[in-house]
Amino acid sequence: MHELDDRKLKILKAIIQNYLDTGEPVGSRTISKYTDLNLSSATIRNEMADLEELGYILQPHTSAGRIPSDKGYRLYVDLLLEDKVKEVNDMKEMLIEKADKLENILQQVAKLLAVNTNYTTMVTTPQYKKKVKFIQITEIDEEHILAVLVFEGNIIKNKIIPRSASLNKESMLKLNIILNTFLQGLDLEAINLPVITQMREQAGDYQAIINDILDAIMQVVSEEDDFKIYTSGATNILKYPELSDRNKASELLYTLEEKKALTELIQTRIEDEDSRGIQVYIGNETPVESMKDCSVVTATYEIEEGVYGKVGIIGPKRMDYEKVVSTLQSLMVQLDDIFRKT
Repeated sequence: MHELDDRKLKILKAIIQNYLDTGEPVGSRTISKYTDLNLSSATIRNEMADLEELGYILQPHTSAGRIPSDKGYRLYVDLLLEDKVKEVNDMKEMLIEKADKLENILQQVAKLLAVNTNYTTMVTTPQYKKKVKFIQITEIDEEHILAVLVFEGNIIKNKIIPRSASLNKESMLKLNIILNTFLQGLDLEAINLPVITQMREQAGDYQAIINDILDAIMQVVSEEDDFKIYTSGATNILKYPELSDRNKASELLYTLEEKKALTELIQTRIEDEDSRGIQVYIGNETPVESMKDCSVVTATYEIEEGVYGKVGIIGPKRMDYEKVVSTLQSLMVQLDDIFRKT
């Protein structure tokens, strides 16, 4: 157990965060503005003196501010890791349970839509915008590092990275701090050259390792997660003469069964924020060749912020648009209520 009360902990965290941002020793006046403690500079100086006596911060030279010691970094990272591990563990069982419930819900939605509309229906699993939530690197052996990457939605990815330089424990700690300070909350577009440059400057002799970890993040972000499309009522298309031609029907049924073309269509639409509402694609407006004689109406459901999926109805161009749109509007309200309860 550490010997610091909440006030000292907040001041220590403020010193470390400010030092990581600026690379300059941190004074009491800076901390008085940086924290929500509402303490005077004199009080903060006293607390900083205690932290220095306890070995958590150092004064590099007389009249300078303080910088974190290795002991200070250690406590900061241990508490950071403890909080994040607890957060992930607390959610793990709940997420597994939710995933099972969600899969059942989506399959039922597809079936009910097909019965209620007499058309073919599809429902996708949700897709997550991959923002970095937490990163932890640990040593595996003399040649490899394990990077644990946690993204929004509690998606956890592990990457084994070749180690290009020797790392002691303190260097590993500092790299963990640098990675989380600069990358938390960022998605691929936000990890730009200025961010990377600052990280490299902070990493010093370990720039190559930072580069390897960034490459691992880019690789994970670009990977496709398990993306499923549940379909129902595929044979409903045979009820409409204009779609029941043997060749056309065969091609359409293959598209619905094989799902590759549907996946490309839907994933493109999910990423397009302009298509988040109800969208209607008639005939040639649909890029899937086998669906040129169809109309496709889609709507977007949202489980939580940044977590989206699609519901779609496929039918002839003479489909009952008013009924289909009304059904989807009603369904979105019902799904929102269901997801909030699961």
